[in-house]
Amino acid sequence: MNFKKLFTTAVLASSLALLTGCGDKTETKASNAEPAKKQIVVAHTNYYVPYDYVNEKGESDGFEVAVIQEIAKKLPQYEFKFVPTSDDDLLIGVESGKYTVGIKGIWITEARKKKYVFPKNNIAASVIGLTIRKENAEQITDIESFARFSGKLVPIAPQNAQYFVIESYNKAHPDNQIKLLPSEAFQISDAYSWLLEGRYDAYLDVELSYKNNIQNENAPYHQFNDRLTYIRYKGIPTYPIFNRNEQQFADEYDKAIEELHAEGKITELELKYFGERLSDYLK
Repeated sequence: MNFKKLFTTAVLASSLALLTGCGDKTETKASNAEPAKKQIVVAHTNYYVPYDYVNEKGESDGFEVAVIQEIAKKLPQYEFKFVPTSDDDLLIGVESGKYTVGIKGIWITEARKKKYVFPKNNIAASVIGLTIRKENAEQITDIESFARFSGKLVPIAPQNAQYFVIESYNKAHPDNQIKLLPSEAFQISDAYSWLLEGRYDAYLDVELSYKNNIQNENAPYHQFNDRLTYIRYKGIPTYPIFNRNEQQFADEYDKAIEELHAEGKITELELKYFGERLSDYLK
């Protein structure tokens, strides 16, 4: 009888030892598992070629998208997800935390600095200039000659970053001013019509918008192409915007993009998407 009890006790002890051993292995396996990566959700506009868009394969594409993809390679501690969306959803989504970062050829403004984190380093550049009548192309060759010609510029909304561009020019050229008038809302077609009517002599326009609105064969106002032309003024830096709680990630972005510049990757991507270095126009 005592022998049976001893045998039973030994069996139970062995079973407990096996179960304990299995538990140790399970815990060891769990403790060795890699922690889940934080997801970085990158919102971008789906039509702003060649900055940010969805290509024919349905993939996120464009210069700014490509730069963030290169940054992702340098930050393997994160998992990046790209989400094409509208302008309004991008801005609201980054502010609310729905998206970590947003890219859409964004300029810095004082109002935006209150809502988002901006990094130290820009991601791209946007060329801005003057749309004028072709008949005045000999007299108006740059922004200074336009100011001398008449300075009659299509009004700009004060909250628009373009207003600051002309305001800065006027401060630097007190003796050769451009007439900077605040505007009410108007359609882009109005600006072009006002030029052709002679009400104003120039319209401050982003070069890409001019190409998409007038120059390209399928542009909505291509009928004006033989009467209007474009003069480059300068490059404006564009930035990604980060949610207010993502200062650390913005700092990591800054470090990564500085490395990409040093490696020549940014120049390579500029030539691929723009055919030139737009950053050369920054001044």
